[in-house]
Amino acid sequence: MVYTLLIAVSLALDAFAVSVSCGLTVKGNGLKNALLMGCYFGAFQFIMPLIGWLLGSSVAGYISAISPWVSFALLGFIGGRMIYGALKHSEEEEPAMDRLTHGRLVVLAIATSIDALAVGVSFAFMDVDIILSCAIIGVVAFVLSVIGGTIGKKLGDRFQKQAEILGGIVLVAIGLKILLENLL
Repeated sequence: MVYTLLIAVSLALDAFAVSVSCGLTVKGNGLKNALLMGCYFGAFQFIMPLIGWLLGSSVAGYISAISPWVSFALLGFIGGRMIYGALKHSEEEEPAMDRLTHGRLVVLAIATSIDALAVGVSFAFMDVDIILSCAIIGVVAFVLSVIGGTIGKKLGDRFQKQAEILGGIVLVAIGLKILLENLL
């Protein structure tokens, strides 16, 4: 149980950082957005290890080989758009990350939960209660995402443009971190 909780926290740190980043830049109701991010990130963090567990060892090498690249590409694209939008923002334009759309949340949730898929594959070789483990991972991701979104919103109201640039840099950096950790 402690092992699963430690895994859950480590898997949820990316979702936490992305939630802070989004909280910094997204306009609107901070708690509503934080809960929305928590639901998406928590659900994907629950589903991905379950899918990984179902896939088992037959595709472990394939998943491990491409997951850092997929995460980097998705987070880099979203982060790059945020930076570009903040730098090109005029009074009449909306910033690149002015609201959370369901499509954007799905992309961010996938990008931050691909590592959970690989963890699920490793669970196939262990004696774990997969549903309980996935539930713990999902709940921890939900809680940390809500906290991250709330913290980001409190900071973002004061520093909107700088926060949008910083948020984009954070997303790109997280993608790069995932890529480098898996390549080195």
